[in-house]
Order: sequence, then structure tokens, then C-alpha cells
Amino acid sequence: MNRPFTFINVAVTADGKMDTVERRGAAISSARDKARVDRLRAESDAVMVGGRTLLDEDPKLTVKSELLRAERVARGLSPNPIKVGIVTNADDLPDSDFVNYGSARVVIFTTEQTSKGQVEFLRSRNVEVYVHHAPRVDLAKALRTLHELGVKRLMVEGGGTLNFELLRLGLVDELTMYVAPMIFGGESAPTAAAGAGLARGEAIPLTLVKGEVFDDEGGVLLRYQMSRKDITNS
Repeated sequence: MNRPFTFINVAVTADGKMDTVERRGAAISSARDKARVDRLRAESDAVMVGGRTLLDEDPKLTVKSELLRAERVARGLSPNPIKVGIVTNADDLPDSDFVNYGSARVVIFTTEQTSKGQVEFLRSRNVEVYVHHAPRVDLAKALRTLHELGVKRLMVEGGGTLNFELLRLGLVDELTMYVAPMIFGGESAPTAAAGAGLARGEAIPLTLVKGEVFDDEGGVLLRYQMSRKDITNS
């Protein structure tokens, strides 16, 4: 396989929303689920987010637990996985937490819509910038590049457009979803998969391999594998 093992991890409300209509990163995961996500990050070689998540939320994408960071170092790894951003135009990306927070390698895939000056600025901040000569980042090519950089296990943390495109292209191996016992509503509130959408006959099939109810809080954890026909672009 010429790309990393790739899995999407997402937290949604019972009505499938990843955030409120305000799109400010509303808390959905419980403390127990946050600890689970932190371990997933610690076990990954890289963590990827899309442009809107990157620009709107400026995620740190670091391992929060000091113990988990120490375990990574003991295995000969950096304290945090590589941070990966997929952004068509990175001109609005500031000197941010994504770039600066924590001890981590930072990689950004972008297009020629990002100005040369911004590319030079990001590289001056030790960001590894890959510019794709296309209207949008070539996700299959980006994953191949990550594989060449030594990434064997890639965690994807949204947003919905990136999730959908990776799924549509058959670049995902697993989907883990925490469903929180709450409702956000809102037609414009982001969902786990966005993009152009698919007709019913083109729907991406999933196989449930694990379901767990968090009895103390009412949340549900679901883990799906993709059917083989949906990972043919490996």
C-alpha cells in the first residue's frame, strides 16, 4: 500500500452535527472520549485537518497527556505526531498554534492559490510546504507523500469536506464516530461528511466492527471499516 493506514475520527451529536451553526469548535466529546482521542493521536504518526478547520479553529493537534507524550519519546518518536494541513489557499493562515504550539513537525499541502510570499513565510517557520499545481490539493498524492515521509498511520480529524473527499476517493480504511447525547440542529451546522454529496446508488458502504455504549454518559462509540471496493486507490 503506497499510502498510510488512514482513519477518520469524528465526534457528532445525535443529529449528526460536528459543530453548531456558529462553527467555533463547540465541545461534543465527553471527558472519557477526549482521553480516547488523545490516545489515538499518540498512536498515530500524523494528524490531518482540512482548510476550514485549520483556518477557523486553529487546532493545536498535539497529545495532551504528558504520560502519552513520554511513551512516544520512549519509543524513539517525537512527543507529538506530525501535524498535517490540507488548505487550497493558505494566505489567511496566521502565525498560529497549528504552526507553533508543541514540539511537532508541521506539513502543509496547498495549491498555487497560496502566494509565494506566504509559502516563503511558512517555510521560514519550519513548515514543510508542498504546492500542488491544480485547483485543489490532490489528496491521493498528498497521502503518497506522507507515506514517503514515513507516516504509516494517519489520523484525520475533519472537517466534513476533507472527510467526504477522502471517503469518496477510497482513501479511508476506518471511520470511528462518537455520537453524543445532544442535538444542535441548524441547516448550516457542519456534518461529518459534506462536499458535493452522492446519489443513493453511489453511497459509500460501511461495515460496523465495534459498538460501545458509554453507560455513564449516554454516548455511543461506533467503529466502521470500509468495504474493500472503497479502498482500491491504496
